[in-house]
Amino acid sequence: MSFDLVLFGGTGDLAWRKLMPALFQAFRHGTLPKEGRIIGVARDDLGDEQYRALIRERFAQVDDAKQPSPQEFEQFAQLLHFVRMDLSKPEDFRRLKETLESRGADVVVMYLAVGPSLFTQACEQIGAAGLNRPNVRLVLEKPLGHDLASNRAINEAVRRVFAEKQIFRIDHYLGKPSVQNLFALRFGNSLFEPLWRRETIANIQITIAEDLGVEKRGAFYDTTGALRDMVQNHALQLLCALGMEPPINAHADAIRDEKLKVLRSLKAWTPTDLAQHVVRGQYAAGVVNGEQVPGYREEPGVDPQSNTETFVALRAEIANWRWAGVPFYIRTGKRMAARNACIVVNFRPAPHAIFNAPPGAANKLVINLQPRDGLQLHLLAQGQENRRNTQALAPAHLDLDFDKRFGSERVGAYERLLLDVIDGRLNLFVRSDEQEEAWRWVEPILEYWANDDNGPRPYAAGTWGPSASSAMIARDGYSWPEEL
Repeated sequence: MSFDLVLFGGTGDLAWRKLMPALFQAFRHGTLPKEGRIIGVARDDLGDEQYRALIRERFAQVDDAKQPSPQEFEQFAQLLHFVRMDLSKPEDFRRLKETLESRGADVVVMYLAVGPSLFTQACEQIGAAGLNRPNVRLVLEKPLGHDLASNRAINEAVRRVFAEKQIFRIDHYLGKPSVQNLFALRFGNSLFEPLWRRETIANIQITIAEDLGVEKRGAFYDTTGALRDMVQNHALQLLCALGMEPPINAHADAIRDEKLKVLRSLKAWTPTDLAQHVVRGQYAAGVVNGEQVPGYREEPGVDPQSNTETFVALRAEIANWRWAGVPFYIRTGKRMAARNACIVVNFRPAPHAIFNAPPGAANKLVINLQPRDGLQLHLLAQGQENRRNTQALAPAHLDLDFDKRFGSERVGAYERLLLDVIDGRLNLFVRSDEQEEAWRWVEPILEYWANDDNGPRPYAAGTWGPSASSAMIARDGYSWPEEL
């Protein structure tokens, strides 16, 4: 199968940090179809060779394991081409059309790695140039809008040009091997699914923590914030994977139908809930990995009086028979104590204790997303040190490290998703009604914050966020995991 991948924003940050390394890994693994072209599109005045030199230079800044050898890059570079374009000029789209028609690839992928404000304009120009043929697939990066109304406007504009089956709304968390294994854990095994309900699960906690600040994205982040950047998409997609009913099959719409039901079942916000069950924070100066770092308001591109949140913690409930009364806790933030993303499923204690167990001890399943990738099942067992006390139990755990079990050459998130786009598989992409329902649920939080003069709570960089986050979960008698 031949393909052309048109990368709008081909010289931008996302292109060289994520997309080009992912495409190279697919090339290295032999999974990228051989009859392919990768066409970078931007306003830069570059030719093919200059673009290849730029990408070669940028590759030096990616992880060592993802860097090509000189021989590998020379081979990969033959796929790289460049077309200078201004998205506001119809004549540039006509020139792109000529480039694509000169080869007539089986599949054309148009990846909009540009700001969401340009999505509508780009799609209109693509349609006007006749580039929206049935073999064309469109990839949209987050965030799709900044609220429900803007998200709907983008979706409506895109649907005027493309059919829903041609639209691939990407959420790279869904491409992570550990998230895919979450589906396999639940729906490919008979062990956990009977336990996956309110009778046996006490609470579920989702943590997505970063030790980095906003880096060079201060101006962008200051108009976005953690709720839009992480909760509305990544965290809610993880919640859907945890809470959804078993789909009737593994087809895309069967999976996405069940995720949509979860979003529609989320308990609606009340003023009391918003005051008690949502915490926002903003990092102040502190120490991360032994180095002094500035506060958010001192970052380049950030308003010195900014009230943009860099941390969110909240308590959600899925109001249906499976999950009624089970709290789902979400926390995400920047400049936290460590880079870690994990899901902790806390099971209820044994209903009748006949052994002496440590205080508060219970079973839990930990699903590690990053930097580790794997599963840990925490149990209680009789340890060697307790051999004289047959009634005493001690914590033990089973540890499945996916890198050790399956090898370090497993497919990365963007690599997997890009190959799925080329192959036309929509399973790991988000449908428009899912996105709109997620925005509908988070919008009351945004409205509440807009009328809250207190602003975000400060927390020192290098910590786990404001103390109010721990107080929120403690009101239910629970706590965040102490060690991540």
